[in-house]
Amino acid sequence: MSGSEEIGRRGIMLVLSSPSGAGKTTLTRSLLEHDENVVLSVSVTTRDRRGSEIDGVHYHFVTQRRFEAMRNGGELLEWAEVHGHLYGTPREPVERALAAGRDVLFDIDWQGARQLVKTMREDVVTVFVLPPSAAELRARLERRAEDSGATIVRRLRNAAEEIAHWREYDYILINRDLDESFARLRAILGAERLKRVNVPDVERFVEHLLADLKKLA
Repeated sequence: MSGSEEIGRRGIMLVLSSPSGAGKTTLTRSLLEHDENVVLSVSVTTRDRRGSEIDGVHYHFVTQRRFEAMRNGGELLEWAEVHGHLYGTPREPVERALAAGRDVLFDIDWQGARQLVKTMREDVVTVFVLPPSAAELRARLERRAEDSGATIVRRLRNAAEEIAHWREYDYILINRDLDESFARLRAILGAERLKRVNVPDVERFVEHLLADLKKLA
C-alpha cells in the first residue's frame, strides 16, 4: 500500500432509539438524505402496514409464520416484540453493507439495540433520542394523525419504560430543536467513523512507510 492509497474501514451500525413520537424517524430520514454512505436497515414486522408506508421501503411486512421461520433459522440479527407486534433485523444485507464500508442505520427499540450490542459490540454505536417534555411527546403523536386515541395512550404509557433504558446508550440527544439534533447526530457519526479504520490496511500502510523511511535514512 502506497501513501496515495486510501485506508478503508468497516461500516458502522448506527442505532437510533426513542419513544414513538420523539423524532427519530425524522432524524433517520434526514441522515439518509444528506449522507450517501448511509443505508437504512429495513426491518421485518408482523404488524399491519399504515397507509403512508411502502412494503420493502419502511418495513418488510410478513406473516407471523414467516417471521418465526426467519428467527428460528438464524436470519435475524435481533428481534423484539413491541406494542404486541414482532420486529426484527435481517442479517444478510447488514453484513454485506458493513463489509463494503457502508454505514447501516437502525430505527429500532431498546430491546433490539441491546441484542445488537451483545452480538456485534465492535460495530455498534447507539443513540437514544428523548423528547423535550411529556406534553410535547403527546402533541407530536396527535399531530401525526396515524394512531387512534387508545393507541396514543398506550404509546405514552410505554414511553416511560423505554426512556428508563437511556443509560444503556452511547449517546443521548434531547430533541428540542430538529436542526440542532440533526447536527449533533452527524457529529456523532463523523467522530465514530474516524475511530473505525481498517486495522489490516493501517498495518500494511505502516509497513510500507517504515520500509520507505529506511531507504531514505
